[in-house]
Amino acid sequence: MSNNSKRAEGAAEELGGKIKGGVGKLLGNDRMHAEGKARELEGKAKQEAAKAAERTKGGVEKTVGAVKNRVGAVVGSERLEVEGRAEELRGEDRQNSNR
Repeated sequence: MSNNSKRAEGAAEELGGKIKGGVGKLLGNDRMHAEGKARELEGKAKQEAAKAAERTKGGVEKTVGAVKNRVGAVVGSERLEVEGRAEELRGEDRQNSNR
């Protein structure tokens, strides 16, 4: 399962928990309210775990790109430099979009 799927699953679980918790609170059912709150928190945790995994992937991508960029500069390969810089920027974007 991809991290985007895990994020979506977590968001759905969080929403379902909010609804269940709200209905439980409205009905005065403490157990339902607590179960809903627990489900909501599990959903948030799933989303955060997926974001952390994406930030890690972004960090790796950024580092690999930086190395490729520097190697390209040393060996005089403009193509390698440009590819490395592009990969570095993709990694930064991945990290920033998952904060």
